[in-house]
Amino acid sequence: MFSGIKPTGPVQLGNLLGALRTWVEDQHRAESIYCVVDLHALTVPQDPEVLRRTTMELAQLLLAVGIDPSVATLFVQSDVPEHTELSWILECTVSFGELRRMTQFKDKSADAEFVSGGLFTYPALMAADILLYDTNEVPVGEDQRQHLELTRDLATRFNSRYGETFVVPEATVARVAARVMDLQDPTRKMSKSDESPQGTILVLEDLDQVARKIRRAVTDTENEVRFDPAIKPGVSNLLGVLAACTGVAPQELASRYTQYGPLKADTADAVVEYLRPIQARYAELASDPAGTREVLVRGAERARELAALKMALVRERLGLPAR
Repeated sequence: MFSGIKPTGPVQLGNLLGALRTWVEDQHRAESIYCVVDLHALTVPQDPEVLRRTTMELAQLLLAVGIDPSVATLFVQSDVPEHTELSWILECTVSFGELRRMTQFKDKSADAEFVSGGLFTYPALMAADILLYDTNEVPVGEDQRQHLELTRDLATRFNSRYGETFVVPEATVARVAARVMDLQDPTRKMSKSDESPQGTILVLEDLDQVARKIRRAVTDTENEVRFDPAIKPGVSNLLGVLAACTGVAPQELASRYTQYGPLKADTADAVVEYLRPIQARYAELASDPAGTREVLVRGAERARELAALKMALVRERLGLPAR
């Protein structure tokens, strides 16, 4: 299993409940490789010092959430140069038309003053991230599913042209709270952006502020507590968050409430208690950056062992010189 996360802003509750929580669970059932994809961040201009700091902070947060480096492989993407080598090969495998049809490229480039070539071709780098490690499963949100389908197409195409080389991966999606919505606009996904500060909960945010935001969450003008995302998105969002924090199905939780106030209060308490140990562990890790760097170096060494084996096969298939 492989998954990556960009160091481009604070991690919010949707990232935690929709992705990172699943990473922690999955590391115990499959060989898991998790990556801070700093090269993906370069598709837009970055302040070097900020990128360096946020990369370390994100790695520490992954450890605080529960990624165990003795079980899973955790590393920084740019520490393993095979990612960029395979990316170029896959850029030569994908067509211009396929890249042009990527909806995320259309969305992110629509109003941008500067659009880098990397923003256009980064699905090939994402495919390289995945295919380097014989990945069977990739936890993805719906917004990344198109990129994974492209990865599958590239693996199949390369295998057809040059012989069996890559595993064709499958997508997995979190079963509960895979899509945490904005607390003030529950029709849109919770985001790292600053567009809706009252609708977004950051994992490292002050816990009193977290509770206040949840208690002020938008619901609707009815009184019935029912899990119905289409008709009652605000209430259903709270039920989904509470379900992810407690392990109880949202439909069952809905049957326990007759008013919105107690639902909001219980959801606020559950989220605060969920975040409290993560914040405490993060504070410990932040005080020892050398320890975190040692974990990342060991993870990169392990990742390079696997990546080098795959690239040796790729080079042989393509007729490139062996190293």
